[in-house]
Amino acid sequence: MSPVQLSLGVSLRDDATFDNYFTATESNDQAIFALKKLAQGAEQNLVVIWGARSAGLTHLVQALCHRAGNAQRIIQYFPMADVRGYDSQELCEGLEEMDIVCLDGIEHVCGNRAWEQSLFHLFNRLRDAGKSLLISSHVSPPSLPILLPDLKSRVLGCEIYHIESLTDDGKKDALRMRAAARGMELSEEVASFILNRASRDTVELFQLLNRLDDASLREQRKLTIPFVKEVLGL
Repeated sequence: MSPVQLSLGVSLRDDATFDNYFTATESNDQAIFALKKLAQGAEQNLVVIWGARSAGLTHLVQALCHRAGNAQRIIQYFPMADVRGYDSQELCEGLEEMDIVCLDGIEHVCGNRAWEQSLFHLFNRLRDAGKSLLISSHVSPPSLPILLPDLKSRVLGCEIYHIESLTDDGKKDALRMRAAARGMELSEEVASFILNRASRDTVELFQLLNRLDDASLREQRKLTIPFVKEVLGL
C-alpha cells in the first residue's frame, strides 16, 4: 500500500511542500507547526484550516500529504470540488483504516445531505479508530452552510486555524523565494513589476512564474523587465 492513497484521477503537485510555503505571519507559523505535527503522527488530531483562496490552503493540505507520505503514514486526499459528484458513502467507506484523511474544500459539499451524513459518520469512525482528519475551507467554520447539526458540531469541535493571506510585500518575497528554488534570479524590481501588472491572486502569480520559468529555460534568458513584458504580451 502506497503512503498516499490517490484515486479518481487525483494527483498531488510535486512543488506543494512546507519548504516553499511563505508563511509571513506568526499565526500562520503556528498553523504550519500544527500541520507538521499532524503529518508526523505526534498525536491524533482533528484539524480545520480556513482562509481566502489566495491563502494557499490546497498547497498546505498537499504539503501535509507529502510530509506524511515520507513518514510512511497512509493518507487519503480528496479535493472535494472534484469528488462531490461521486457516491459519498462509497468514497468514505473504509477510510478509518487511513492514518490521515484530508478533505480539501469541505464547503463544496455543504448542503448536500448525503455527503453531510457520510462525513458525520466518517468523523466518528476516525475518532473511534484513533486516526486523524484535516479539513480545509474557504469559508469560516461557523459560517459553513452545513445542514446537519451534528456535523456542524464536529467541525466546530476541531482545532481551527485561520491561514492569513500574504500582503503585497509578502507576495513579492514569496515569488522571489519560489524563483530561487527553481534556480532563477528574480530581482525585487522585477517582482514589483510583475505584481503591479498581474493578478494579485497568489495561485495565478505562481502559475505566471511557471510560465516565466518555462520561457526562460526555452530561450536561455534572464528574468528582466523587458523579457517579462515579452512573455506577458505587455
